Amino acid sequence: MNINKMTDHAGEWLRGSGPHHDIVISSRIRLARNIAGFPFVNRANVRQQHEVLALCHEHIVEQKLDDDVLWIDLRDSPQLDRELLVERHLISKQHAGSNNELPRAVAVGVDETFAIMINEEDHLRMQVLRSGLQLTEAFSHINHLDDVLESKLNYAYSQRFGYLTACPTNVGTGIRVSVMLHLPALKLTGEIEKVRRAARDMHLAVRGLFGEGSEAIGDLYQISNQSTLGKSEMEILADFETTVVPQIIAYEKQARQALLQQRPEQLDDKIYRALAILKHARMMGTEEVLQLLSHLRLGVNLGRINKIDMKTVNDLFLLTQPAHLQRITGRSMDPVERRAERAAMIRARLKGCEL
Repeated sequence: MNINKMTDHAGEWLRGSGPHHDIVISSRIRLARNIAGFPFVNRANVRQQHEVLALCHEHIVEQKLDDDVLWIDLRDSPQLDRELLVERHLISKQHAGSNNELPRAVAVGVDETFAIMINEEDHLRMQVLRSGLQLTEAFSHINHLDDVLESKLNYAYSQRFGYLTACPTNVGTGIRVSVMLHLPALKLTGEIEKVRRAARDMHLAVRGLFGEGSEAIGDLYQISNQSTLGKSEMEILADFETTVVPQIIAYEKQARQALLQQRPEQLDDKIYRALAILKHARMMGTEEVLQLLSHLRLGVNLGRINKIDMKTVNDLFLLTQPAHLQRITGRSMDPVERRAERAAMIRARLKGCEL
């Protein structure tokens, strides 16, 4: 496994497979853990952070937590590689942009289905990703990783509060359950604010493509639990699988049917206008591309466009991001050069699709 090979394919979150993959882009389970005897990362000195890093390397890589693990020391990684990892949802922006003197790393598993950030906000931030709605499978995988590591590392744990974490909202189970949803019809029908309000009423967080602090561009919304205290892991998981996600899927499907039945010309105009711009534009910005691809993806899912497959659309969501674009071309580019290169890549990928 090699970071240079990552741009050959889309990441796990955009593979376009799994149940309800037309609406549920990906499922993610994340666990926050800290090692007893060490201060939290923001209170630890550099020597203690080095010790945490060494302990994690020993138990994740040297003792083979998984068959194939790529260990990336972020202090030694070029900025472009770190941005690439953020775009593939393998590390956070915070982890990528931290002071280069601070010891930190990420371990990435086979097919990018799991990643473990070391010395981010907590000593360990584990995540498992699955394409489509596969929360149970994701939980089973991360539970196994957690059990293996807990048998070797002494986690900071309180009988009263559960797992102790740097952020109070993670204390308890330390679990975050998230789904990335593609909701273009709810946006086009003006119903998306109702979903936001309903999510807030259920104490859920609604974020954009890159999680905390990011806006919902490309009609992609990340919904996750806000509290990890007072409910078990299985109760939080069940809420998502049996109530939250099925309801939102139903709302999006209803909105898609309403568009098809009541506003088919307007719907087709959005879809074919997006395809026309993507096929012919000479300069394309990142946000513009994501919004146009969102409408194109909706058209493919509804069968309004049959000459483009979902994989091509999903690949473009990722490969047109700034770091991927520069990695693929093998050179650094300023924003103007990237806009031109992005448009050229899209034209080439959609060349065979006639209007």
